[in-house]
Amino acid sequence: MKRRILLLAALGLAVWFAYGEIGGGGDANVASERVVIPKGASMRAAADSLAAHDVIGSPTLFRWYTAAAGRERIIKPGTYQFPSGAGYAYVLDALVTGRGIMRTVVIPEGFDLRDIAPVLAKALSVSEDSVRVAVTDTTWRRKLNVPAPSLEGYLFPATYAFTDGTTAREAVNAMLERFESVWTPEWDARVKAMAISRHDAMTMASIVEKEARKPEERALISAVYWNRVKKGMRLQADPTVQYALPQHVDRVFYKDLEVESQYNTYKYLGLPPGPIASPGAASIAAALAPADVPYLFFVARADGGHEFRTTFAEHQQAIATIKRAKRRATR
Repeated sequence: MKRRILLLAALGLAVWFAYGEIGGGGDANVASERVVIPKGASMRAAADSLAAHDVIGSPTLFRWYTAAAGRERIIKPGTYQFPSGAGYAYVLDALVTGRGIMRTVVIPEGFDLRDIAPVLAKALSVSEDSVRVAVTDTTWRRKLNVPAPSLEGYLFPATYAFTDGTTAREAVNAMLERFESVWTPEWDARVKAMAISRHDAMTMASIVEKEARKPEERALISAVYWNRVKKGMRLQADPTVQYALPQHVDRVFYKDLEVESQYNTYKYLGLPPGPIASPGAASIAAALAPADVPYLFFVARADGGHEFRTTFAEHQQAIATIKRAKRRATR
């Protein structure tokens, strides 16, 4: 009983000194501060962090308020985005219910829409169909001058933090805005100098992203494919065939080369209709600055690197050498 009276007295003081902060509420659409509440953090630590980010005025009064409400031991860890003028009631409810926790989404380089849709859907608690619809947005396609039916390749790979309630369209918009912010004037100059479109550059960059296992080989792989384009040769890029297949495969077999698709670069000349994945900045840069080499072929080694050659005869010799090395390694 005595403890309850003390708590009520504390609450009265909190109301007297901070009545404007307790009710609060703020505008949930206006972001104020992002605050990280670590797992196992006490209310004291949480209050100190909130005060340091100017979400609350007094950590002491906030602790009194939470104690009086009997909710001081049940906060949820996470990264929160608090609206301006949130108030004690709003902040405490967010900490207890997890409302306002940011949904972190990691989109690695080389993910295509088949990979991205389920990741976004799970993180945002939306349907995969809503993501697929969002990536066909005609306004963005016109803005980015994308002739393909979707924005495949333009959802920039990065780590994103979305507020609770973010829609698929809002998340896709954020990823497209990130792409726009990453694209540089220097790349525009390179596109013009190479007499290609940005869509061509992104398509090549996506192939480079899927082929390269070693960063230093990106410009070499880019050179091979651009050299083949200039000579009117088929790209014969396995990742484009993998993209064309209805189901993902880790390895392309001869039967897979028969798939009927404009993305099958074993059948069709030139670049495919669009990107086959989301390339990172390094692969975009490599697509726009291929190495100055005459190579037309490459074959993968066991270590993930590649052997590059200019003639088909040299390429065949490189393949034979790699096969012999593999056989010796398995003895």
